[in-house]
Amino acid sequence: MKEFITVCPRNCYSTCTFRVFTEEGRVVRILPFEGNLAVPEGPCIKGLSYLEREYSSERIIYPLRRQPDGSFARIGTDEALAMIARRLTEARKNHGPHSVLFYKGSGCSGLSNEIAGSFWKLFGGATTTYGNLCWPAGLEAVRLTLGEVKHNLPWDLANASMIILWGKNPAETNVQEMIHIDNARQNGAKVVVIDPRRTLTADKADMLIRPRPGTDAALALAMARVIIDRGLTDQEFIRRHVAGFGQFAASLQITPDKAQEITGIPAGTIIDLAVAAAGAGRLTIVAGYGLQRYTNGGQTIRSILSIPVITGMIGKPGCGFNFANLQSYIFDEVKEPLSYYPAPETDKPFRRSISMATFGPDFFALKEPAIEVAWIERGNPVIQLPGSGEVRKALESVPFKVVVEQFMTDTAEMADIILPAKGIFEQADVVGSYWNPYAQYKPQVTDLPGEVLPESAIYWRLAQMIGLPSGGDTGIPAPGDYWTWLMERISHTPGFVREELMQKPVIPDQNEHPAYGNMKFDTPSGRIELWSDRAVKLWGVNPLPTYEPLDESGEEHLPLRLMTPNIASRIHSQFGNLKVIRSVVEEPAWEISLADAGSRGLRSGDSIRVFNSRGEVLGKVSVTRRIRSGSIVFPNGIWLCEGGGVNRLIAPSETDMGHGAAFHNTRVDIEKLVP
Repeated sequence: MKEFITVCPRNCYSTCTFRVFTEEGRVVRILPFEGNLAVPEGPCIKGLSYLEREYSSERIIYPLRRQPDGSFARIGTDEALAMIARRLTEARKNHGPHSVLFYKGSGCSGLSNEIAGSFWKLFGGATTTYGNLCWPAGLEAVRLTLGEVKHNLPWDLANASMIILWGKNPAETNVQEMIHIDNARQNGAKVVVIDPRRTLTADKADMLIRPRPGTDAALALAMARVIIDRGLTDQEFIRRHVAGFGQFAASLQITPDKAQEITGIPAGTIIDLAVAAAGAGRLTIVAGYGLQRYTNGGQTIRSILSIPVITGMIGKPGCGFNFANLQSYIFDEVKEPLSYYPAPETDKPFRRSISMATFGPDFFALKEPAIEVAWIERGNPVIQLPGSGEVRKALESVPFKVVVEQFMTDTAEMADIILPAKGIFEQADVVGSYWNPYAQYKPQVTDLPGEVLPESAIYWRLAQMIGLPSGGDTGIPAPGDYWTWLMERISHTPGFVREELMQKPVIPDQNEHPAYGNMKFDTPSGRIELWSDRAVKLWGVNPLPTYEPLDESGEEHLPLRLMTPNIASRIHSQFGNLKVIRSVVEEPAWEISLADAGSRGLRSGDSIRVFNSRGEVLGKVSVTRRIRSGSIVFPNGIWLCEGGGVNRLIAPSETDMGHGAAFHNTRVDIEKLVP
């Protein structure tokens, strides 16, 4: 039996390290790796399910071609790649390289993904997407305020005397963080959860505060006013390190009473929370990603971030604002990839870009050339993009579609050619994390099954067929040179010993703890900026943090606010198809409050129609005390065959900054279906 130390590369906070054991080249066991202090207890149920995911009989391990009747049949790799090369060459010759759409999701991370970009640049360009479905409004808000996006080490939470989990549910979405929260509680810390739902995390908290969805900025700004009015700010910290405090203080028009009207939280509770936060001594606010998936998302994060700023709780142990920690992204030239933003004029010869958040409308608004070929990898846009009905129509209009996938997802079902994607254990790579501080090496521990090729090999073979330059110096290494390419890729980055990285997770020397401890901020003023001229210039928002009512998109009359959170058994649309997951997870259902169920005569298990002007989704209802009146909750990432497709109800719209997707602006109504 052989043992390897590896890492999960999925789009997840934890980026867990774990030990893998193989017998005769097959993975047979997964155990924790205690050397990663962020995740010492090992992976969650999704990580443990890799045994099934890798060896599932439903995994695609041979290329598939769509037949005239819509079914798929196995074809050889050479035939599949030759067909793809021919269609790519014809599209470029007849319509130009922008007639090819290159869509990449975030389903698997690692430096090997850069090879795709090298291929499309050598191809002459492509139509790409910009923006991000996950977190960009919050990233941009933190960057505008603090200059860089980072936070203290995960285990530093144990030093906090008060933790506010604002819109984050780590008990399901970042389970290893609960280890450090529990350690803080054992040290006497108070834990407050602010969330419209009573989550599993809230069950473990000292206090739960449930604002109306989308009103968190009003709550935060009212708290800031209480802190300022009562003289609870850190004046010396503000004098030395904060720009725009005077303007910010003068702008605060939302009193606790006004915030009560907006949020539904009693004014007295707001005052008590503000006083407790200011007097905590060591306050850490941990903000989730869901609360910035609104049209006011960036300003909401700026508003919440103002609390640790004006109380001087930045740059100290046990203190800070934890949204994302990009300090392990040491191999990136920029911490927020340029692909998040529209193609600049200087880049447009290479790429024409459309927004992920408004993919459908943007696609149909494209001028010549039209899209002739679509290449989709690491993503499931038919389920995950807002306005998924328009997304499906857009992709249906493309004459030839290639999807690189492991399973027959809703997007894969639309393909003309499906190329099998590599598994986690089948190619070496280097992976960073947006929560823990480690850079991690992911070794190859098993051979590739069937006719699976790593994406790097797919691109190299296509380059050979099309006549593009290839080889390590072009960024498209030959399969036999991949290891050399990877080692060369990381060899020029300082801050770690390569041999050590090959053995275990490493914290780069550049990691700053506590974050911002040197009190240097990469902003135009060199200080923390409550007033941001860049916020106006880049995004057209107020230079100060503000509460902006949501853009209701003409659906104000509908009674229920839709939220589509992540859940413990999935990472968006991944893992839910596995038998081991289905054996421990109930069928997805639409959660509503007792009050909303009572007024409609609904009971758990009833069939309902959820609808708005964009369409409808049918499903079962679950009546619960965990949801406040006026809200309805359904997990994101549920496949159509499971009763999903909720994103067809969500209007394609962007957040106020960062080109994120405003998923949670959506309003709907429901009605009971009579058997």
